[in-house]
Amino acid sequence: MAAPHISLITAKADARTAAIKLRDGCDPTLGEALAQHVLDGIDIAAGAVVAGFWPMGREINIQPLLAALHARGHKIALPETPPRGQPLIFRHWLPGMAMVAERFGTQRPSGPIIIPDLIFAPLLAFDRAGRRLGYGGGYYDRTLAALPDARAIGCGYACQELDEVPSDAYDARLSAIATEAGIIIVESP
Repeated sequence: MAAPHISLITAKADARTAAIKLRDGCDPTLGEALAQHVLDGIDIAAGAVVAGFWPMGREINIQPLLAALHARGHKIALPETPPRGQPLIFRHWLPGMAMVAERFGTQRPSGPIIIPDLIFAPLLAFDRAGRRLGYGGGYYDRTLAALPDARAIGCGYACQELDEVPSDAYDARLSAIATEAGIIIVESP
């Protein structure tokens, strides 16, 4: 992978700083509204394995969504953070399961590794073209590249929307974004 141009690195860093400030004023419990929008508006095939994330800090809390999808019979997976440069590993999760502390303040279940069909990804910022700004480690970009058949839906607050997220060819696109205000379906380019 070629090194990104310095102006792109600066643009992403500036966007991350602004997005974190916006997110810090948000209420993680708005994840309940996000969950209802997803349950009402996203078609998830019966038996699909669904990956989510365990929120950290002020990230929107999608635990209500994960619990509801589990109750509907879906296997739920949460990510394990591997060494830098590797895609995420997904482990089976059940409500009430003890979580294992990891690097970067994340937590994961100790269940077996499973491969998701649908991935709900955290984000710092997004745009209507499906571009997502994460924390900068590239984990979700590598993961989505390694799982080209998995559908990716970003999860965040409506205030995290930008006119355009700085990106390059290595940044994976989302098929939709879920927020407390509703679902944004990304049109194919």
